Amino acid sequence: MISTFFHAFFYDPIYNTLVALVALVPGSDVGIAVVLLTIIIRIVLLPFSLSAARTQLAMKNLEPKLKELKEKYKGNKEKEALETLALYREERVNPFSSILMVFIQIPVLLALYWVFLYEPFTVVNTSRLYPFTPVPDSAMLLFLGLIPVMGKSLILAFLAGVTQYLQAHMALQGTMKTNSGDKGIQADFQRVMGMQLKYVFPFIIAVISYTTSSAIALYFITTNIAGAIQEWHVRRTVLNSDQS
Repeated sequence: MISTFFHAFFYDPIYNTLVALVALVPGSDVGIAVVLLTIIIRIVLLPFSLSAARTQLAMKNLEPKLKELKEKYKGNKEKEALETLALYREERVNPFSSILMVFIQIPVLLALYWVFLYEPFTVVNTSRLYPFTPVPDSAMLLFLGLIPVMGKSLILAFLAGVTQYLQAHMALQGTMKTNSGDKGIQADFQRVMGMQLKYVFPFIIAVISYTTSSAIALYFITTNIAGAIQEWHVRRTVLNSDQS
């Protein structure tokens, strides 16, 4: 059941889209097809990612009110939790939207990884293709004629880590800061989480990118750059709306 769902909604659509892109891009460059596929995925997930980005900024703006609730209901955790949820509903903020975005991307990433693990593009698996999917005559497995897409690339892995750091830096700028006088579990959690997202997570992404394939590295690089551009757009839009 789970396998059928995964293949129907993630694996087969990604494989078909990738094959079609290979057939359409100049030189049948599989690496360029991966970049274009990642952009398509980002566009499909754009409503979720925009919601997550706006939620981060909204949560930052709600910090003074949340602090007031914490002081007002100090010692009454149940009442504090209820009032906090009421505040989220009033401000139309979903604190779990960022987590939802992460969970959505996991099957996409797994599908892309397994496509390159089980479907070598030296031979196209026509049994998995939709009737309307164009079949390429050949496939260039060297990205831009230089880097093997099916192999490992230290350069691309490094770029994946760097772009992840840049995206995290932009996403966390002004949202994970705590006042110097803030103490307690929540403040410590924010500081630890910020450090992990900015320094540990990019290292993990770089390691994954190197130990899997250049295709996965290209996916991370493209989605990180797209995420950074999106973060810049959301911040500019929110800033302009606040000023108007």
